[in-house]
Amino acid sequence: MRRSFVILLLIIISFLLQSVIFSYHNVRGIAPNLLLIVTMSFGIMRGRREGLLTGFVSGFLYDIFFGTLLGPYTFLFMIIGYLNGAFHKQYLMEDVMMPVFIIIIDETVFDFVTYVAAFLLRNRTNLSFYFVHVFLPHILSTVIATIIIYRIYVRINKAIKKRVEKNEIA
Repeated sequence: MRRSFVILLLIIISFLLQSVIFSYHNVRGIAPNLLLIVTMSFGIMRGRREGLLTGFVSGFLYDIFFGTLLGPYTFLFMIIGYLNGAFHKQYLMEDVMMPVFIIIIDETVFDFVTYVAAFLLRNRTNLSFYFVHVFLPHILSTVIATIIIYRIYVRINKAIKKRVEKNEIA
């Protein structure tokens, strides 16, 4: 119960930072996708179930405040969280390189799906322009944020694990 509350709190903090702080203090309209980082982080740290649930809450918030329909971003975040949970057994928690590679793939998929939904379906087919001016800056800003934020999430996850183990022993 406490773990769920902490993860929900981290999602809300990430959402507030992304929607309030980074929306006003960004560089050329580019800001890191903190909800994607929290979904990726808890997916690979806690497994498929936690990735799916974290993705659901993150995507639902994204749909409500940034999307035009309710559901597409929720589904996308859930898929990303679930697939990232597949790496749960293959990584060392302190290793930051694997999360960086995963977030590059996640951000690319996220931006490509956004491109298809927002531009390609409206017959704006200049993918190279979108790639250079949106994909790459988003990926770069999210990777930089991941390097910083992921270490914080690892510490929080370790503290949660210690507290859960201590409560199980007592």
